[in-house]
Amino acid sequence: MAEFVRLEVTDGVGTIRLDRPKMNALDAQVQTELLEAAREADRRDDVAAVVVWGGERVFAAGADVKEMADMGYPEMFRHGHLLQEFTRAVAGIGKPTVSAITGFALGGGLELALATDLRFCADDAKLGQPEILLGIIPGAGGTQRLARLIGPSKAKDIIYTGRFVGADEALALGLVDEVLPAAEVHDRAVAWASQFVGGPSIALRTAKDVVDRGLEVDLQTGLEIERAGFSALFATQDQADGMRSFVENGPGKATFTGR
Repeated sequence: MAEFVRLEVTDGVGTIRLDRPKMNALDAQVQTELLEAAREADRRDDVAAVVVWGGERVFAAGADVKEMADMGYPEMFRHGHLLQEFTRAVAGIGKPTVSAITGFALGGGLELALATDLRFCADDAKLGQPEILLGIIPGAGGTQRLARLIGPSKAKDIIYTGRFVGADEALALGLVDEVLPAAEVHDRAVAWASQFVGGPSIALRTAKDVVDRGLEVDLQTGLEIERAGFSALFATQDQADGMRSFVENGPGKATFTGR
């Protein structure tokens, strides 16, 4: 049984809940538990979409600096793999994912949020990559995912300065997708995730995979990835049922089985 991270499933929506008082610091144990929760969410058939949430007070204030402070290169060489594994596991969930951000999402906390498909945040939230103030750089995907999301120059400004980004600026930058009152963030994230319950799970997984893989290659290669994914869906029952329902009943009325 995990101590600080749990997967809670309600009505088809899985919530990966961080709960390590006071600030959800991401030490090695939390990172391992996040990795395991992400893998469980990915494989469970009763989970259609996933919300990542740190609670009403804080999303995650970053990696545990006390744990890392005395590490030398050999120790960090080993630990650095875990730093990227837990965010890769979250990014690898083959289902729609959204972060519900309250309070702070800093350092590894922001890197965790960057690993989800969307980010909804409270109007008083603060986001940032302050690692430079410790004499290091982001190590859990921040230099790569942030630059891909908002562009290299804006990402460099945030990483170089280590400054905190408020909710309104984060929305303008495209760093977050919606800004809401803090009390509404989690419910809004769950509502967004709920729309995929009963949806065409294979097509959703394929769509996510094609978009993510396409971002790593040139356009022509990306189009080939899309073509292969599109064609493969014609081997599924969901495609047959979806198209038959459209012809007979019009759009939006199909029942999908995930096969």
